[in-house]
Order: sequence, then structure tokens, then C-alpha cells
Amino acid sequence: MADGNARLLWRVRWAVGVFIFGLVVSGVTAIPLEMEVRWLSGWQGLGAQWVARVREGIEATGQLYPFMAYGTDWLAFGHFAIAIIYIGAWREPVRNRWLFDAGLVLCALVVVYALVFGQVRGIPLGWRLIDCSFGVFGAVPLWLGRKWVGEIQTFRSAAAPSSFA
Repeated sequence: MADGNARLLWRVRWAVGVFIFGLVVSGVTAIPLEMEVRWLSGWQGLGAQWVARVREGIEATGQLYPFMAYGTDWLAFGHFAIAIIYIGAWREPVRNRWLFDAGLVLCALVVVYALVFGQVRGIPLGWRLIDCSFGVFGAVPLWLGRKWVGEIQTFRSAAAPSSFA
């Protein structure tokens, strides 16, 4: 039974690690937006007009109001802060099971935010769906981790001596 518990703990830590990695990568990519959009605009294909418009907006804003990029610097910081918090779920997943639940709620809210505020801001549906995918893909390791934490709890309950015997 201890072997099964160790295997489940490894799986939970793998899932949390994937989630943390995704947060860090998302945070890192929020900083050099002008360079990234310049690179992306070199691709010809689906959404090329939209990417060109975004590039124009980011470049014009950067020239006239460079302090506006500070907002995406803070966006990156938020990703890093959340990633650090999830180290608690990696270290002690059963004790910090609530982080899985909170993360799943937040992943669902990513979808809502992308659809609602993307519409308000005039973001094309295809790009809003890409933003929604962050919530969907983020939910997968959290859901698996939550499931495996429940199995660890079941193992621990079965191994614990009954106080009614």
C-alpha cells in the first residue's frame, strides 16, 4: 500500500510541476511583448491582420507611453506569485488540497474573462479561444492532481487503525 501511495504522490507532484511550469512560462512571455509580437507578425497566415494591428498598437504605445508595459510586468509577477504558492501543493498536496479546488475555479474564470472581456475589448473570437485554452489546459493537471490527492487520502484512511474497534 505504501508503494501505491508513493506512486500517487509522484503523480500529484508531476501534475503540480506541469502547472507551475505553465505559470512561469506564461509569466515570462508577458514581459517582452513588443519583441514577441514583432516575431509573431513575421508569420503569414491565420490572424495576420490582427497580429499586425496588435503590433502597431504595442509599438505606438511603447514609443509614446512606455510605462504602460509596466502593467504586463505586473501580470508576469502575478503568474510568478501564483506559481510560488503552488509549491505548497507540490510539497504537501493533501494538506493543501484546497489549492487544487481554488485553481480549478480560477481556470474556469479564465474562460469567462476571456470570452466576456475579450468581447468588450474587441478581441476576435479565435484569439479569445486561444486565451480560453490557458484555463482549459491549466485545469487538466489540477484536476488530475485533485483526483490523485483524493486517492492518497483513501489510502491513508484505509491504513489508519479504526478508533471504533
